Amino acid sequence: MTLLITVFAAVICTVIWYKNVPKSEMNIGILCWIYWGASLMWLVDAIFEYADIGAEYFNPTPSDMLNDFYLGLSAVALGLVIWLIIVLVKDPRGVLKEVLLKKKN
Repeated sequence: MTLLITVFAAVICTVIWYKNVPKSEMNIGILCWIYWGASLMWLVDAIFEYADIGAEYFNPTPSDMLNDFYLGLSAVALGLVIWLIIVLVKDPRGVLKEVLLKKKN
């Protein structure tokens, strides 16, 4: 479930990045790298878990599915938070700088 959620987030993010690639102000490419990295991590985890438990991997209990769902959403949310911090620090449109300078004057 975690793999599925992060792959969907990576694909959606990649489509958004590809549509806006000439502008690229908001650094969506960084978010794509974060989600594709998480997807690769969960893929490796799934391969090793399948090697460990075999066919039982495809019959998870409902509580395991719910835990994996929350973990996947948490990974996506953490990726968004990291991306948001990067965007705020780089401030591509200068909005944060403008707001901070107005408060000083």
